[in-house]
Amino acid sequence: MNRPTNRPSLRHYTSHREVVRHSSRPVGGEFRALAWLVRHPLFALVPTGIIAAAVMIGAIPSAAALGLLVLTAVVWGRLHPPSFDRWAAPTLRAFWRRWTTYRGRRWATVLAECGLARENPHTGRIDAPRVLRVRSATRSIDTLRVRLTRGQDLTVWAGRTETLADALRAHRVAVARHRPGVLTVVVERQMPFTLPIPAPAIPTDVQSVDLAALHVGEDEYGRPFHLAVPGRHVLVAGATGSGKGSLIWAPLRAMGPAIRDRLVRLHVIDLKGGAETQRGRRLFHRHATTPAEAIALLTDLRDEMKSRQQYMAEHGLRRLDLSPDTPLDLVMIDELAMLTAYGERADVREALRLLAEILTQGRACLTSVMGYVQEPSKDVVDVRELFPTRICLGVTASSHVDMVLGDGARERGALADEIPGDLAHAGIGYVIDQASRLPIRFRAALVTDDEIDELVSRCAPSTRPTLRAIGEVA
Repeated sequence: MNRPTNRPSLRHYTSHREVVRHSSRPVGGEFRALAWLVRHPLFALVPTGIIAAAVMIGAIPSAAALGLLVLTAVVWGRLHPPSFDRWAAPTLRAFWRRWTTYRGRRWATVLAECGLARENPHTGRIDAPRVLRVRSATRSIDTLRVRLTRGQDLTVWAGRTETLADALRAHRVAVARHRPGVLTVVVERQMPFTLPIPAPAIPTDVQSVDLAALHVGEDEYGRPFHLAVPGRHVLVAGATGSGKGSLIWAPLRAMGPAIRDRLVRLHVIDLKGGAETQRGRRLFHRHATTPAEAIALLTDLRDEMKSRQQYMAEHGLRRLDLSPDTPLDLVMIDELAMLTAYGERADVREALRLLAEILTQGRACLTSVMGYVQEPSKDVVDVRELFPTRICLGVTASSHVDMVLGDGARERGALADEIPGDLAHAGIGYVIDQASRLPIRFRAALVTDDEIDELVSRCAPSTRPTLRAIGEVA
């Protein structure tokens, strides 16, 4: 027989227990619309302005003025494309691409499918990183500022760049940290270089030469690509046929009058028997085509550097001014690996010692080195880290990219190993932008044999004085 009890049942407890849950209702649509209008004021101001103009001056004059504005833009773009592409096209293009690609449900869906957005479990809406700004400097490049959602960082996006590029039907995507919580995302929609870049014009006089900004090509934004020589050492890595010759002859054309007026002395080492550089032999102060000649050249250059250091110490100078008495000594070494790895062991050891000394001490003494190599590993170029400026042309292995440009460069979009090795893509490469730390693609100018001959005929020094100590009369 069941005994009655006064204890409440489990159901009694459950029915009186309050279960606290977060509301799944989204924020009201009117408030979301208001927040959106605050972020996009022009969306409301432009129609408001058109309506106000129609009320004040009439609908027909307003429509005529608007039509005239559109017609002006069309005629401007057809009549003078350079100025239109510089001033108007980037703004119009950025506006169009922001509204058609980088906002709204389309953008959120793309990010969600790439694992860069997530669905809010309470509201069912997709929480996607928001695009703060769009810049479209050229038809091929979009630069975005993207605010991250909580729980994301640069590494999450760096691991999804190839997936995102495919989703956007883009050639590549590169990312870098702009500030806390905001990334810079570069979307390269297509290959920017379809035609060779013409050789830089030889300046008319030495006053027109800027050794700190030698014009040697164009970057992917359509801007001139400059190379600094004084106080810098440059390492260029690229497979056979990648266009390393363009980065030998284009800088020489850009500095031609300085060579002619003896403000720059060229010390060229070409251990392929001089095959690449023999055509410009009259430009060079010294030309070495064997390991023995190369070591003698580096030894003399090191001794000249030491004499300059002594002169600076005696006169209390921190750096030298460029002049015919103290010219820039520029060493150009083609096939650097033959000097640093593949030669006789004694020659390699001596060459590495001399190069290390010049690379670490030559900056203030107006001594710079430009080296060109096919295989950039540490075993081949032991002094690789002593080159502040490093350029990666087309290479044969993905690991070579980070060896040249630094760890993570390939993840940030420097796909140098995917550059085709044919003549149509020769001279295309990457360099790290010092401001944004993003890889910047460029194409070096193509310099033909006739243009090398022109450089020699116009800029070869009349005489080639021997090396001398500072203050010694030539």
